[in-house]
Amino acid sequence: MQQYHDLLRRVLAEGVEKEDRTGTGTISVFGHQMRFDLRQGFPLLTTKKVHFKSIVHELLWFLAGDTNIQYLAQNGVRIWDDWPYAKFQKAPEFDGSSMREFAQRVATDAPFAAQWGELGPVYGYQWRSWPGPNGTSVDQMKQVLHQLQHQWDSRRIIVSAWNPAYLDQMALPPCHAFFQFYVANGELSCQLYQRSADIFLGVPFNIASYALLVHLVAQATGLRVGEFIHTLGDAHIYRNHLDQVHTQLERDFRPLPQLALNPEVRDLFAFTYDDVQLTGYDPHPAIAAEVAV
Repeated sequence: MQQYHDLLRRVLAEGVEKEDRTGTGTISVFGHQMRFDLRQGFPLLTTKKVHFKSIVHELLWFLAGDTNIQYLAQNGVRIWDDWPYAKFQKAPEFDGSSMREFAQRVATDAPFAAQWGELGPVYGYQWRSWPGPNGTSVDQMKQVLHQLQHQWDSRRIIVSAWNPAYLDQMALPPCHAFFQFYVANGELSCQLYQRSADIFLGVPFNIASYALLVHLVAQATGLRVGEFIHTLGDAHIYRNHLDQVHTQLERDFRPLPQLALNPEVRDLFAFTYDDVQLTGYDPHPAIAAEVAV
């Protein structure tokens, strides 16, 4: 996708070197926006293979309001393993297990998962159970569905994952922090504000995840898909990803895949993995890189 490659080139050309929380170091720009017309194909990178299975399962996990990695581990999704595993490694109970062995135990051992697989009140919790006053909670996603069906001209169709009172309880404060829906001419668009954007590893997932969310919400509300607009705050390439970025930039684009949903599903919270089908995805090979934790 040209928009993504333009971002990579901009950071390489204009970015400043910055240190970061992980100690890895980055090249960074502040403020960037990409627009993806979802009517023209599904925005999944073709210049490297992106693991679409993980994207689908993670989004369903968010929508379920789940915050424990057991569901992800049971479905072979490894993208959240690093944070609970790092916590386990520091504990007196650590038994020398590898991260893969840790994930397998989380998948099969419910008491172990309850103790070590929990990430705290991360995305799904804030989306579905934002803590309100006097012990109440707010289901932001249900509010969105109601607004899109009854108040679709509203400028308040917003979901926030950034809850300052709970940041210190989260394994990782939300990177994709705030998103807004917009309806025009029967088409649903979404704009995401992402405060921190790991361009090589994270951003391809974020683009596809929110594009998929637009498709799911559109079907649940009887709308067609429009655009996904991705607004980035600190957009950075980690120093240990530079070789991989240059490799990717040498590759040519291939046609975007197409997304198809099971037309029988009209409840946003009833979609399963098998209800989401991607066709025509023919990417270049994956490019491995380490996650900065």
